[in-house]
Amino acid sequence: MAARPDQPLDTAPDSLLGVPAGVEADDALRIAMRRDRLLAALTLIAGIGLVVALPFALKAGAEFFLPLTVSLVIAVALIPALEWLERHRVPSPLASLVCVLLFLVAANIAIAAIVIPATDFFRLLPTRIDRIQMNLAPLLDLYSSLEKYVNRTLRQVATTPVRQQQASAVSPPSSILEFAATSAPTVIVQFFFCVLTVFFFLSGWTRLRKRTITGRTSFDGAMATARVIQDVVDDVSAYLGTITAINLTLGVVVGTALWAVGMPYPAMWGGIVALLNYIPYFGPVIAAFLMALGGLMTFPDIWVAMLPPAIMIGCHLVEANFITPFVVGHRLTINPVLILVSLSFWGWVWGTAGALLAVPLLIILQTVLGAAGKPDIAGFLFEHGTLVQQRRDRGRRRTDDPQRPHETGG
Repeated sequence: MAARPDQPLDTAPDSLLGVPAGVEADDALRIAMRRDRLLAALTLIAGIGLVVALPFALKAGAEFFLPLTVSLVIAVALIPALEWLERHRVPSPLASLVCVLLFLVAANIAIAAIVIPATDFFRLLPTRIDRIQMNLAPLLDLYSSLEKYVNRTLRQVATTPVRQQQASAVSPPSSILEFAATSAPTVIVQFFFCVLTVFFFLSGWTRLRKRTITGRTSFDGAMATARVIQDVVDDVSAYLGTITAINLTLGVVVGTALWAVGMPYPAMWGGIVALLNYIPYFGPVIAAFLMALGGLMTFPDIWVAMLPPAIMIGCHLVEANFITPFVVGHRLTINPVLILVSLSFWGWVWGTAGALLAVPLLIILQTVLGAAGKPDIAGFLFEHGTLVQQRRDRGRRRTDDPQRPHETGG
């Protein structure tokens, strides 16, 4: 049965509107909402399963996933340099090779300035135990007195002996040859895998981005994809470039101050401060502890020995509270709770390397989710939403809600 041309659309039969005959519009709406909630529930369950299983998969496959992730983050950070070379008519393979070589030179300089002097310096630790004990003698006496008091109190209170747990024995390598055969080849393979991944990613970046954008079926999809790619590159490269400049300046300032007070290997300590400052919150604490240990190994007076960590803490407070907020501004401001969660997560998965990657990976995840849409768990539980999409236009956010006026903010 066909509707007459003069018949209004809202009075046409239900079969013409896609609603089965005999089913009211309200019933069809309820069925559609139930179907949407069922799909949202399945998506939510699958997402929870993926989130629960992913950390264990990443931890178990660290030998593959860690160098791959490191190489991808490094490659994304080098994309602005690659694009600058390509704009100056340098072929993509040659530009990629130049970027990789520059990164390797910088990495070798950092290793030569930090690792080699640190090996020589901390090799003296067994011979400086007496000086460290002499500097810490007042604290050790206080600790010994507290320990005796605690032990005496526990003996008076305890009624049953505490059963000691036996530690599982771990067999160390029986020889240096065995250690080299089990460890060194893995490190070498991972290093070359990382370098090759960076090179091939950069050399094919322009074609990959073009195929990704032109492969979308709609113009809006192509523009959204291009915007996400550009935002990821801009945010990661801006963060790493800005933080690297700040950390290098902090390392130079701390190293110069340590040289002035007579601390040996000032360039090494400046490099350690610059490297550990990539780890928010925890990195400066570890750097201060290492510098306190180095001061106790070097100076005979405990007050002079505490001068290097005091210098480092003072410089870090100035950098963290004045320099970094002024240089970085609000564009790369991240929720401190998310930073702590990311540090804990990636530090548990991959250790120190994961802690160094925590903030760049958090920036990438936030950028992608901000464009693709975040799971709206509250909307799923109390309404019928599944995703919340937050679009931004060069620092401005707007809420695309038809029920509310558009809002703009910094």
